[in-house]
Amino acid sequence: MVMDHKYKSLESLRAGLSVVVYPIQLSIELPGSISGWFSESLSSRRSLQEDNESLRTQHMMQEVQLQKLAALEAENIRLRELLDSSFKVGEKVLIAELLSVNLDPYKHQIVINKGEANDIYQGQPLLDASGVMGQIVHAGPYTSTAILITDTSHAIPVQVNRNGLRTIALGSGTINRLELPYIPNNADIKPGDLLITSGLGGHFPPGYPVAEVAAVQHDPGHAFSRVAATPLAELNRSREVLLVWPGKTTVLDNTEMTLEPETTVLDNTETTLEPETTVLDNTETTLEPETTEADQASTDTASPTDKAETDAAVTEDGE
Repeated sequence: MVMDHKYKSLESLRAGLSVVVYPIQLSIELPGSISGWFSESLSSRRSLQEDNESLRTQHMMQEVQLQKLAALEAENIRLRELLDSSFKVGEKVLIAELLSVNLDPYKHQIVINKGEANDIYQGQPLLDASGVMGQIVHAGPYTSTAILITDTSHAIPVQVNRNGLRTIALGSGTINRLELPYIPNNADIKPGDLLITSGLGGHFPPGYPVAEVAAVQHDPGHAFSRVAATPLAELNRSREVLLVWPGKTTVLDNTEMTLEPETTVLDNTETTLEPETTVLDNTETTLEPETTEADQASTDTASPTDKAETDAAVTEDGE
């Protein structure tokens, strides 16, 4: 051992023995290595599966939230459009949501979540952000039923915005079509004309957009043309509607109206200034007699010589 430690004489023998012993060591350690590798592989696969499942769940939840955010964004856009439409209308308005739609193909009716508790009344106009949708036909305590303008039993007085031509638009039973059966053949109407409410009948105030003329067919054998129009309102897609109280203005309009009496007061102030000016005129007028009296006084106080000269001139004129 001393010689091996000092001169490394057994180094070659030790290297040879290590080569011989290595397979034995490898065979001894192999089961443990295989077992550790297998257990590690199983645990890694299990953890990967768990991580995959967790990520998949998170992805699904995020997809659902993204869909909800998209729906909220679309709803926000619709509400903004309705709000902008309410400002354009300039009258008392209320936003309502659809509860159900009548599934009868021959009836175009909807149910909204507002009723008599919200001052809803029969015949009240119903709008969306694009145009007229219909009117209330039944108002319950908390819900109301509305008929759409495309229902076969609905008619609305309209006029052509371009020239004021008045007529009646009837529901055709098709969600995207209105009929105008009472247009004479020689009437000035063409595709693309905007139809607005005329205000006749008392239900719909004038000026609301209703539809756009889609087709005009002149038939010489009949007294009236065949005119079809497309509603501007999204009758089959709107989720929110706008209820209008004709003749009732919003708070903003009332504020503007309260400023008018103040302007009138100013006008009255200006009016009250006019009598003061008249008084000055009267003062000037009363000064004129004073001037006349002064002239008369100066005449009375004239010298006798002046009077004699005046009398002599009068006598000469008489002769």
